[in-house]
Amino acid sequence: MPEFIPRSEQRPIVDTSSATLDLIYFDLVTLASNEQDIRRLPAHESLYVVLSGQVDIEVDGIMFEAVGRRTDIWGGDADSVYAPVGANIRISARGAAAEVAIAGGLCDTRYAPFRVTPDEVDAVNVGSSDTHSQRRIVHLLGQRQNGRCGNLLVSELYAGEGCWSGYPPHKHDTEDGDVETRHEELYHYRFQPETGFGSQITYDEDGPVKILMTRNGDTVLVDRGYHPTVTSPGHRGYIFTILVGKHRRGLIQRFDPAHQHLTKTIPGIDAMRDKFK
Repeated sequence: MPEFIPRSEQRPIVDTSSATLDLIYFDLVTLASNEQDIRRLPAHESLYVVLSGQVDIEVDGIMFEAVGRRTDIWGGDADSVYAPVGANIRISARGAAAEVAIAGGLCDTRYAPFRVTPDEVDAVNVGSSDTHSQRRIVHLLGQRQNGRCGNLLVSELYAGEGCWSGYPPHKHDTEDGDVETRHEELYHYRFQPETGFGSQITYDEDGPVKILMTRNGDTVLVDRGYHPTVTSPGHRGYIFTILVGKHRRGLIQRFDPAHQHLTKTIPGIDAMRDKFK
């Protein structure tokens, strides 16, 4: 069942040693003024997403300058750089502190590096305040990058106060033609204000239910099962999301049959599903 990782200084947060996920890599890099981080991921393609501040990112000698256009995750869409498997990466903060999220997926094909600017992200609005399901999903590495990378999908989700996301409950742990795909998933949580919190629920159709309290900086690893999440009233929720397909890139979600009827009452569900495919 899914694994909960509370805010921690362990680095990297998830790599090939994970007992829950086989395909995903995740880390956070916080750089002081003019500080650098150097790394190489021998088995994973990766997306370097600037959460705050501005950095230069060098990928195998190719320089992407002044990446990052927001002061924090609440200040606009992300600026990011894709790096192929095995690339040598250097991240350099430009004059001020910066935070970068590294989203990785197991990959055996080497692609060319590229940048995804805020103007190139692909956003979709889902739900409504009336149905307590309002959220905005911003695809950083999605359909627009098909053919330019492997099975890695990366997005940022912004949930309204007191709203559900990952809802109606859905899963993606079985490869089943055009009905469902097998994708591992990772959620990294932030809240505004930072004292905010939420809940992550996971369950199988005939198994136990697991309910976790999520707070600013927590991470949840989802290998199987239905997994809706909710943000408490009075707080905005943010989820940095990594998906990696076991057999293909496009994600097909299977909704819990008991709640399938809700897909007809919550606005934007079909658009959301299409964006992941």
